[in-house]
Amino acid sequence: MRLNRLFWLSALSVAATAPAYAQEVTLKVAHFLPAAAPAQQNVLQPWCEDLKNDSNGRIQCQFYPAMQLGGTPGQLADQVKNGVADVVWTAPGYSAGRFPAIEAFELPFMVKDSSSSSAALWQYYQQHAQQEFAAYKVLAFHTDGGQAVHTSSKPANALADFAGLKLRTSTRMGAKTLQALGGSPVAMPPAQVTEAIAKGVVDGSLGAWELVMPTKLSEVTKLHMQPEAGAPYPTATVLMVLMNQKKFDKLPADLKAIVDKHSGATLSARFGTAFDEEAQRSRQNVQSLGNSVTTLSAAQIAELQKATASVDEEWVAQVSSKGLDGKALLAAARALTATSSAP
Repeated sequence: MRLNRLFWLSALSVAATAPAYAQEVTLKVAHFLPAAAPAQQNVLQPWCEDLKNDSNGRIQCQFYPAMQLGGTPGQLADQVKNGVADVVWTAPGYSAGRFPAIEAFELPFMVKDSSSSSAALWQYYQQHAQQEFAAYKVLAFHTDGGQAVHTSSKPANALADFAGLKLRTSTRMGAKTLQALGGSPVAMPPAQVTEAIAKGVVDGSLGAWELVMPTKLSEVTKLHMQPEAGAPYPTATVLMVLMNQKKFDKLPADLKAIVDKHSGATLSARFGTAFDEEAQRSRQNVQSLGNSVTTLSAAQIAELQKATASVDEEWVAQVSSKGLDGKALLAAARALTATSSAP
């Protein structure tokens, strides 16, 4: 009897301490850039460390950068939906036409920096775009802060300079914006851009400052054009962090709370700050290499804005044909970016 009593007391003791041995989870995190990219180093890895620390090591991350799980950047949204990855960082624009409402933030001259536009974008998602992401656990939305023009030898400092200019573009809206300015868009993955410029396949790239150093764009482009502080960039890329909904649903309640605590507006703001800081570092780096950075005034930007007004009109018509209120979505995006500031 004494042995039985001791057995049951021991069993009860183990049960009482069971939370200490509670479920552990490893999140497979995939994205399209090299591991050295600021997005992983300065945002995603610190985010994972926060999850690990708050969960006493019960949440871990395993990174799969540069499409190590196979496929193309445009397939990342399906990979996380189907459970190939648990979390992905990707751009909705890589799946052209699939997420029409969120595309509003890639329209011409919408974004002036990453911090304020990412805060605006998270609000816009909550108010206007949740339905098209209903299949996912959405962890963050942010922008790249706006795409500057990086060219090897041809300047892009005025509307006339864009005539015939061949630039790599990353999104559908970026391509339409460049066409409206008189240029010729060329689509290709980030990893191919530097070689394409070096070989003269393209004259340069429309791209965020965040990409300049990781992709070695600074080695093949010597001229860079950006708007003055507070003025919007020609185009931008919307980016997002998505989680497999089933993976999230299977988490214990306390781990779900930890993921939620460090995601949403918090993670979006984290990306915004990191991208703006990286933009500043990249500008300083290219200038230290002897590259030229030209800043266009608000008046010069206004001339380019006028030339791209048709892109807004076309987008409104297209999304309206899909049953959305394109005019209202455009107005909401413009209002949010105009009034939003960094958190």
